[in-house]
Amino acid sequence: MIDEFAKDNLHERLRRDRKALLWKLDGLSEYDARRPLTATGTNLLGLVKHVAGVEARYFGEIFDRPSPEPLPRWQDSDGSDLWATEDETRDQIIGFYRRTWEHSDATIDELALDAPGHVPWWPEPHDNTNLFAIMVHVLGETNRHAGHADILREGVDGRTGMRPEHEMQIDEDARAAYWAKIEKAARSTASVKA
Repeated sequence: MIDEFAKDNLHERLRRDRKALLWKLDGLSEYDARRPLTATGTNLLGLVKHVAGVEARYFGEIFDRPSPEPLPRWQDSDGSDLWATEDETRDQIIGFYRRTWEHSDATIDELALDAPGHVPWWPEPHDNTNLFAIMVHVLGETNRHAGHADILREGVDGRTGMRPEHEMQIDEDARAAYWAKIEKAARSTASVKA
């Protein structure tokens, strides 16, 4: 009983965070979806591409259920999973992510939480694992990158939140006053001698 509850709860949270990550692309120009927004080049469409690849690997080859999508060998990772090339469209990347969801969901639905898996890039003795551990791992990765996307999107146009139904209109004056309050507290603390 607890296994099904745990599995359903983790799966629902994964579904929620997938949607939140994709929502961060809504309404953005091609440039804003792709442009580097940090010193390391992190960008919104690249986060979606990366998470799609992570999920495809973890719910695919780890359980001997390879993704139907072509994936480079994990040993050949060169960082190209973190950004969209000129010949990759937003629709292609989003489509890949959505098809990955279907494959991952089938793996989750068909296997028990204690189903064994093997992660060749994890060090021993952690390389032998199970569906529960992989669900927690992928949920953590998805949640982490959805959080990155939230901050990046806020920097692009001020939009924040997990879902469109919870998004509030931006009150620029209130936001500026709140920011100034926090800045004042930081400066006040910085001027205090320890």
